[in-house]
Amino acid sequence: MFRIGVIGLGTRIHEGVLPPFFQLGEEIRVTAVADPATTEVQKKIQEKPEFYADDIRLYENADDMLKKEDLDGIIIGTRCSLHTQLAIKAMEKGVPIFLEKPVCTTMEDYKRLSEANEKYKPKVVVSFPLRFSALAVCAKELIDSGKIGEVLHVDAFNDVSYGRVYFHAWYRDEKETGGLWLQKATHDFDYLNYILGDKVEEVFAREVRKLFKGDMPAGSTCTTCDKRMTCPEGPYMIQHKYQDKVIGDQCCFATDTGNEDCGMALLKCESGAIVSYAQNFFARHKAARRGARFSGYKGTLEFDWYKSEVKVYMHDSPRVETYHFEDNGGSHFGGDLKLAELFIQMLKGESKESYLEEGLNSALLCLKAKESCVTGENIKLQTREVLK
Repeated sequence: MFRIGVIGLGTRIHEGVLPPFFQLGEEIRVTAVADPATTEVQKKIQEKPEFYADDIRLYENADDMLKKEDLDGIIIGTRCSLHTQLAIKAMEKGVPIFLEKPVCTTMEDYKRLSEANEKYKPKVVVSFPLRFSALAVCAKELIDSGKIGEVLHVDAFNDVSYGRVYFHAWYRDEKETGGLWLQKATHDFDYLNYILGDKVEEVFAREVRKLFKGDMPAGSTCTTCDKRMTCPEGPYMIQHKYQDKVIGDQCCFATDTGNEDCGMALLKCESGAIVSYAQNFFARHKAARRGARFSGYKGTLEFDWYKSEVKVYMHDSPRVETYHFEDNGGSHFGGDLKLAELFIQMLKGESKESYLEEGLNSALLCLKAKESCVTGENIKLQTREVLK
């Protein structure tokens, strides 16, 4: 039996990461958890006891768990600002690591994690399920086959229908998350890197902060506000007028609200191809979309995870090819299951691959996009920054 230690047993780990491990039928048990929210952890263990060992040990801090436990693998799912330091500590154990994204939230952490990667050569699975989803794999296979010719232009998009979570809940704290480039674009930059197999040389980005800001006092909540029945972002309007789900209770018009409303980045690749990427967090309902459109001389390929299909438009004829995918119950169209398979292969010693460099490359693009938004400049990546 593989003994797994979890650092930070949040919703993503409990509901998204752990179930695929047990779906594969391997002998795996979580034998230790480090999380200061011990009451919530105990509730999760009671909800799905099959994931956890009968004699599971709970710790309030990771240092104690890493010092006392004999583990075969470690899963890190804490708040984002802690990912780097905990990943480095876990590397010292010499066991496979499953690391939530983003792998770092600052340039300082990027450099520290890069150095640790060189020093320890760890086996790491980064939680990037989109690159392993059926749509992304199909798109890469078609593009690599030469079907649409050399890709010269990519138009990628992520219109987030559940964007309220980034303004009403803890995600609004940019000190914890690193901001929305590192929260959302890190996934998209990763799957674009995967599909294109190219290296980004330059980054230029802009963002808008006009909607979710205001002069309400810091710490204001919707349930205690006298405007809760009329506020366009209040729970009454969200539920009864917009027929949407209430996510979080913090006032998104308060002075302590963080995060941009939308952002756009232009990337220049080593091959000469250009990539435009846009994300916005005020799209709602059927306006949601996430995917990309790849253009070559011979054809255009596009996909959208919300539509569950890949389309290829040939340029030498009016032919359109459609590849439709059914979600067979696995999250991210099989992406999470593939992540679980990779981690198990590492636990068994069957895999020599590690995906930390991919996580670092994606985080670097996000950090450079943030820098460009602040300075207004086109950022050229130094050779030493782009991992080989």
